Amino acid sequence: MTSTSKANLTEDDEEEEEIEHFDDFTLASSWERFISEIEATCRQWSADGPKNLLEKGAVHLDYSNKMYRIKSELKDATKIYSMEYYFGIDNNGNISDWNCTLHDLQLCFGVKEFLVISPQSASGVVLDAPESSKLLSSVAIALSNCSCLWPAFVPVHDPSRKAFIGIQNMGTIFTRRFEADRIGSQVPVKFMHLEGLYELFVSKFAYWTSDHLTHLFKVYLMMKLTYRTLPNDDENDGIQDADAENAESEKMPDGGNHNRKHWDDDCPWSEWYSAEDPVKGFDLVTTWSEKVIESSLEMAEMENASPHEAEKWILTPNLSPNLDSSKGDRIGFASQLQLLVSALDMSFEAQFMEDFVSDENLGSDNLKSSMVIPPPTVLDRVLKDLLLEGRQFPDFAKGKHKRSQAIKGAPLESLFAQFCLHSLWFGNCSIRAIAVLWVEFVREIRWYWEESQPLPKMPAHGSIDLATCLINQKLQMLAICIEKKRELNEEFQDCLGSNDDVFAHMEVEDIEVGEESTSFLTQSQDFDGKRDSPLILEGFNESRTSISKFSTNSQDVYSADKSTSDSKRRGSAGPVGSMKLLNSCQSLHAPFTQNAPLMTEDMHEERLRAVEAFGDSFNFSAQLERETLSSDMSAFKAANSDAAFEDFIRWHSPGDWENDGSEANDEWPPRGKLSQRMSGPGNSWRKIWNDAPSLPAYEQKPLLDPNREGEKILHYLETVRPHQLLEQMVCTAFRASADTLHQTNFGSLKQMTTKMDQLYHTMASTLRPLQANLLSGNSEKIGDLKRLCVALEHVEKLLTLAASLRHKFIQAPRVYEAIFSDYYDFYLPNMGKGSADVDIQKCTIAWENPFHVWLDL
Repeated sequence: MTSTSKANLTEDDEEEEEIEHFDDFTLASSWERFISEIEATCRQWSADGPKNLLEKGAVHLDYSNKMYRIKSELKDATKIYSMEYYFGIDNNGNISDWNCTLHDLQLCFGVKEFLVISPQSASGVVLDAPESSKLLSSVAIALSNCSCLWPAFVPVHDPSRKAFIGIQNMGTIFTRRFEADRIGSQVPVKFMHLEGLYELFVSKFAYWTSDHLTHLFKVYLMMKLTYRTLPNDDENDGIQDADAENAESEKMPDGGNHNRKHWDDDCPWSEWYSAEDPVKGFDLVTTWSEKVIESSLEMAEMENASPHEAEKWILTPNLSPNLDSSKGDRIGFASQLQLLVSALDMSFEAQFMEDFVSDENLGSDNLKSSMVIPPPTVLDRVLKDLLLEGRQFPDFAKGKHKRSQAIKGAPLESLFAQFCLHSLWFGNCSIRAIAVLWVEFVREIRWYWEESQPLPKMPAHGSIDLATCLINQKLQMLAICIEKKRELNEEFQDCLGSNDDVFAHMEVEDIEVGEESTSFLTQSQDFDGKRDSPLILEGFNESRTSISKFSTNSQDVYSADKSTSDSKRRGSAGPVGSMKLLNSCQSLHAPFTQNAPLMTEDMHEERLRAVEAFGDSFNFSAQLERETLSSDMSAFKAANSDAAFEDFIRWHSPGDWENDGSEANDEWPPRGKLSQRMSGPGNSWRKIWNDAPSLPAYEQKPLLDPNREGEKILHYLETVRPHQLLEQMVCTAFRASADTLHQTNFGSLKQMTTKMDQLYHTMASTLRPLQANLLSGNSEKIGDLKRLCVALEHVEKLLTLAASLRHKFIQAPRVYEAIFSDYYDFYLPNMGKGSADVDIQKCTIAWENPFHVWLDL
């Protein structure tokens, strides 16, 4: 420390000199300045404390939730060093708890906060021994000057050895030194065993060789052993299996081989794609707590200890890096649905699906190249799987979620749902590939209609499910029409065979075929399995040989009283309690009636619009239902020959018959009157009654004309607008994909049950505009659909992981539930974020060891 002065100084100059004292380091060495810089930095960090250091840019460590690091650069002559201070926001933890959240130096030496000073070089270590000693001495002096007890470490030797030397001021005349090294290559045989490592460790504390041989040293030991399963690499497995199959086929005379077994062959999505196993293997880390070892013999015994004797196990799965959905390279339902949504966005550019088949309507060459369609062999295979190998009676309840009905699509096992799922994987799911598949699909459907063949994967009986999409309703009705058409053809042939004698006495020109074949009375089957009588020729209703089991089960076999009225009953289902007819004291019989004609959703809407436009809803609805009402009235007249219009109202619409309330049911004549709407002038019901003939149901013309309705359905399928088709395909594909994933057996994971419920709720709300035909070109709803694909991808990824873990720990459900729960808690905060929002490297590092399962043995 020096100062300068002059011979002649004024009094003011002397006072100024006394005030302006300063330290001049111009004559101090660079080493002294280096120590001073370290001291100043340490004083600043110590004064700030952890809270202020976080505000000044301390970096959080990826492997620990509570460890942070702050960094400062130091210069000594021509070299630049980096000094890092490691600290925690909670120092109450026990260092003896060996887990993956501690730094290596914390595990080795039991320290909590420490300094690491290293050169800013490619290796990051000090290779020169004098330089490392100088660094430690500099840090020790600086820490002593500022009364700081932090331990300081310097990395030395080769970087792969992860070797450190360190020093710590204990606050007394003593200091503590540290030395850590790692033997990683060219390890002597002796050091491959715990006994040799024990002797090497003890030798570091013995002054002489005799001390090491004659004295017993108590060594406190903590041991961690890692057991790693063989990696489960799908690609390597495929190569090995392919080699095995080739070798096996050479041995077999027919050259056949066996299909390779994939891990997800029993998963519901395996019919459509094979997913990569997200779990590549496991690391089992067994930990022994602190033990006292006094001899190398005890160390030898410790080496042979069984993992079952360890106090703690840490089970860590090694996950596939492709599990990160933000990379966009996963193949599954979600990825294909995104392509389908893009096809929906393009569907507004044409009026008919055939317009997308031609190359002339695709525009640019880039668009043509991106819409390449598969070869005809692939198309034939898809159509064969759809139509020829389909089950005739699918189970529509299979895989159905309780909220699946809220999505207006088609059931999973139905024909249209299977078409939509095949479309996802046909070509690149472009609008052109879908158009080609749809045109051929409708062409095949027409063949089934013209040949009267049962439509695969569609029920031919039952009512129309109006909760499904319109195309599924049309296909269901077409299947029913085909069945009715087949019945007409079969019964017509049976009728011709059973009436050969009758036809022998008739003129050939009196027989009408073709269009007039509908005049023949048919067997009408309702959806509960009840059937009317078989087909008989008009004009031969009195032929008792033609009466079917329908009439033998009904009251065609006469009642107990052999009156004339009872002998004229036809198509009676039996008396209705003790009700009597108004004009005679005969029992009122309920007739067998035809079922109301089936209608799809668009037919109902058309009738509703007609009623609203007409104004008088009661009378006009009667006109719309005239055929059904007339059929019921004819059947009622046949079962009750003496019936009046009032009798029909009492049976068909009891609310329109006003009793006086004083009569019993068995009194005759019944007392009461028609309601005001039925007794008014010009009532349409009475007019229909007057015009209705007396015919039982089995002699009536069927209410459903299968030929007419079938052709109308095919016309709709052939001319449906592309955007209307794609809207229904998107709804059905999302529903079918979710129902398929819902069949995954993931055990009792409540998180997945909750996520599936949330997914169905999100799908129902997002797809509602498509169900109501509210979508238009360039609509913002396309963006909502793409976000829905992302949500489905998250669930699909979680399901894949859950299924893989369950396969591997099927005998230990508690283990896979704990592993999945830890991953779920790690992954859930990042769900819905794209790659720009998530630190991918941070997630990747964390996935190497982001969660563990503690098993207390």
